[in-house]
Amino acid sequence: MLRARVSPPALQRVGGRDRGRRLPPTRLREHCRTPDLARRLSDVAAALDALRARMHELRDLGGILGLMSWDQETYLPAKAGPARAAQLATLQGLYHQRLVAPEVGDWLEQAERGEADAETRAMLKVFRRERDHAVRVPESLVRALAEAQSAGLEAWRIARNERTFVRFAPALERLLELRREQADAIGHGGERYDALLDHFEPEMTTARLLPVLERLRSALVPLVDALDGALDGPEVFDGRIFNPERQWQFTVELLELLGFDLQAGRQDRSIHPFTGGTHPTDVRLTTRIDPKNPSPAVFGTLHEFGHGLYEQGFLPAHHRTPLAAAPSMGLHESQSRLWENLVGRSLPFWGFLYPRLRSAFPEPLAGVELEDFHRAINRVRRSAIRVEADEVTYNLHIVLRTALEVRLLRGELAVADLPEAWNLEMERTVGVRPRDDVEGVLQDIHWAHGEFGYFPTYALGNLYAASLMRAAERALPRLWDEIARGELGSLRTWLGEQIHRHGAWGSAEERVQAVTGHGLTDTDFLAYLRAKYGALSGRPLDGSGKSP
Repeated sequence: MLRARVSPPALQRVGGRDRGRRLPPTRLREHCRTPDLARRLSDVAAALDALRARMHELRDLGGILGLMSWDQETYLPAKAGPARAAQLATLQGLYHQRLVAPEVGDWLEQAERGEADAETRAMLKVFRRERDHAVRVPESLVRALAEAQSAGLEAWRIARNERTFVRFAPALERLLELRREQADAIGHGGERYDALLDHFEPEMTTARLLPVLERLRSALVPLVDALDGALDGPEVFDGRIFNPERQWQFTVELLELLGFDLQAGRQDRSIHPFTGGTHPTDVRLTTRIDPKNPSPAVFGTLHEFGHGLYEQGFLPAHHRTPLAAAPSMGLHESQSRLWENLVGRSLPFWGFLYPRLRSAFPEPLAGVELEDFHRAINRVRRSAIRVEADEVTYNLHIVLRTALEVRLLRGELAVADLPEAWNLEMERTVGVRPRDDVEGVLQDIHWAHGEFGYFPTYALGNLYAASLMRAAERALPRLWDEIARGELGSLRTWLGEQIHRHGAWGSAEERVQAVTGHGLTDTDFLAYLRAKYGALSGRPLDGSGKSP
């Protein structure tokens, strides 16, 4: 999960040093036919300079907010929650003031009227989008949201400890109320969810999204039916203890093997893994340790590494501009899902890594062979927990959450009725009923931040990841041989060149189309699942997901 440095309604992370074409004042006369044109070009250059300075301030404020939010979920003392809420509200308010100030609008209009290269135009377009959204939202709402998010996080933690949704419900009611206000302020065509979804996945709408998810549900339910229990084998984790400190050390070494720059980032622990930080040279990852199972730590680290590599991969020239960001959370999630699943659950990858894992845990993994381990980490089972779900059932969890979010925003579902609605939808979609609220409605941190609209990006990320990996295989014929040797540099470089370095230049779907030849599709993802799990289960799977 990527934790944005600035929460909505500041809708994109921003910074600022553009590289627009600017002629030195001493040479303006040589290139201008009239004094009026010289003055106009001078005004444009001055506007770009002013915007650049303001973007610097905003980027710095965003970094401070990111650091405080990271600290809030890692090291903040238990009694410091109210103080941190006030601090974040103040900083969010200052950020909003500096963004929506009238002079910023004047500078932006002047800069847009001038001639500029493609990179500067792209930067101005991203900044324009953020500011246009922000000016519609009053500062009082910005501050109220920041306070409600901090209160929501604290209430969510208490509710989880007491294993009851009742303790979280009032905070969620408040967050939902404020998000509705925000959606109405930003504007929408009658679907409030569109305004919030657009923050995470620009240009995506509920009308387009829901059919995508419904097609996934229709394809995956029979696939789960065919595969549930088909990969059963030795229980490689049950009844065993995996030393937490050894797990921690293994994940740090794993980050180094993967190619994460620990001189420009770090890893810590949190209840729910996430990626945050202050700057591409200061990227903060977290993971979760379970003494009974190393999978949450290992795959949490793999997932957040994908986010972190993206954050560290923006061009240095873009670091303090709005272009140092992903164009959407769906594309960002594609990088985490690609490393966690398409690479991280593959047999070639573990052929290289498993001896290291056995060396770290010789007693609990004694007698567990590579093939048994590989089947265990790819086993298809109906689970109530999203972050523990396999690749086949995972998107069904997203279908469930998105449907509930849409109903909440439409006013069709009351917060008080959410736990039972969750349980019923879980039974209908995934085929399992949670034992309590921690296994159900309280399992994710997203609603504690009021982040309605984030969940669909995981499913979109899965679809993008499969298409990108297929393109990588075409571009790198020896890719899997290299992965089997632990050589990940070619894939990292390819992703850096094709995805990371472009930042927010263009939309996510445009970038994917440029790399793969097509936009958003479920074809590559479903073909990947059927090929992989057909081979693992020994059951050839047809288009319906069933064995022919």
